[in-house]
Amino acid sequence: MNTPESYKSMASRRQFLQTSSAFALGFVGLHSLVGCQGFSAKAKDRFGPLISDPDGVMDLPENFTYNIVTRMNDLMDDGFYVPGAADGMATFKGHNGETIVIRNHEVNSNADPSMGAFGPNNELIDRIDPALLYDAGAEGSPALGGTTTFIYDTASQQLVSQYLSLAGTLRNCAGGPTPWNTWITCEETTDLAGNGLAKDHGYVFQVPASVSPMIAPPVPIRAMGRFNHEAVAVDPKTNIIYQTEDAHDSLIYRFIPLDPNNLEAGGKLQALEVIGMPSLDTRNWDSQTVTVGSIMNVKWIDMDEIEAPLDDLRIRGFDQGAARFARGEGMWYGNDAVYFACTNGGHAKYGQIWRLSPSEDTLELFIEPNDPGMIENADNLTVTPWGDLIVCEDGSNEQFLVGVTPEGELYKFARNAVSHSELAGATFSPDGTTLFVNIQHDGLTLAISGPWT
Repeated sequence: MNTPESYKSMASRRQFLQTSSAFALGFVGLHSLVGCQGFSAKAKDRFGPLISDPDGVMDLPENFTYNIVTRMNDLMDDGFYVPGAADGMATFKGHNGETIVIRNHEVNSNADPSMGAFGPNNELIDRIDPALLYDAGAEGSPALGGTTTFIYDTASQQLVSQYLSLAGTLRNCAGGPTPWNTWITCEETTDLAGNGLAKDHGYVFQVPASVSPMIAPPVPIRAMGRFNHEAVAVDPKTNIIYQTEDAHDSLIYRFIPLDPNNLEAGGKLQALEVIGMPSLDTRNWDSQTVTVGSIMNVKWIDMDEIEAPLDDLRIRGFDQGAARFARGEGMWYGNDAVYFACTNGGHAKYGQIWRLSPSEDTLELFIEPNDPGMIENADNLTVTPWGDLIVCEDGSNEQFLVGVTPEGELYKFARNAVSHSELAGATFSPDGTTLFVNIQHDGLTLAISGPWT
């Protein structure tokens, strides 16, 4: 068993604050996004039109290039294989300018073993310390989700190394980076022990950012609740952790830890309520209950029975007055705000993007295009070094990375040219030179570089 490096060994809290602020400068003017101005000539000129990729992988603007960093089933430096279904990611500063990338793998409980890290017949499972496997399976078939970590040199645009960093979990979908230099990875499932599983699922786990191969101790942070977790965002000023839930009737949660350096020590889980509008349905499916640009004051409801063996946490929360959302997914902190996507929000169910201000306890509906030509089912999102938003699509047609300028104008930055698979995990290197993204169903992780604004 490897000894984890200090959670603060490679990035101080001050560095995290500086990075978060730099990535969010453009959101000072993001209020204008509510106008949803569409694809103006000005926005299209930001990087220019997409150029067809002769290799049929990713269409990009002129002078932008990509490297395929890894493929599913590549052999990693620790002797395990790159799992499939790559999803959410985050980056951290490594040594000598290198970038540490922690990557989720959204592998289901009934997945073929070839989707996991241990070979097509799980023949490598004996190479892992059983204490580092959260769920070894009731019948000897382990849960095959988890995380991998790879080290990337942005100067040479080359992969340095990669290894397994969390094992035995399920459907690791999104998550979020923390100020104490870890990645919080989220299980998007509420599967209980049985039917081949030895343990209950639906938790979040913490993975240190490390340049040395190590598998994190698989300790579920139970106090953060058991539900269909999606993403988290940490307010570095308060260490409060905000959470989305991927369900058609989901809630927005926050977790107030007793000790940020020891999340397993517990804390308080709460759900968002709009003041004066208890049990508000924000989905706008049947009517425009919430108008674009409206700013609402919020408060937080204490949740109990957070292990929720009946998977009813969101139902009890709504009955207590919490607001209901349409599949909360991607979430990112920046500029004193938390931005999150609701994939099926809006009367056409093509998605919404919200802004939550922790310091003011306000919630604002920023964008609801109701037009798949603009954004089709927003999923993961991130804030760029120059202030735009980059949104990953997860729809049924062509899938794009969609940019949103601080003025609220939209542009297509990249197109998945190999399939209609969702794009996932968009995140920038700390030096701002490289955008990492996954083409999930095709098992590809890409590094995109070029003349960023």
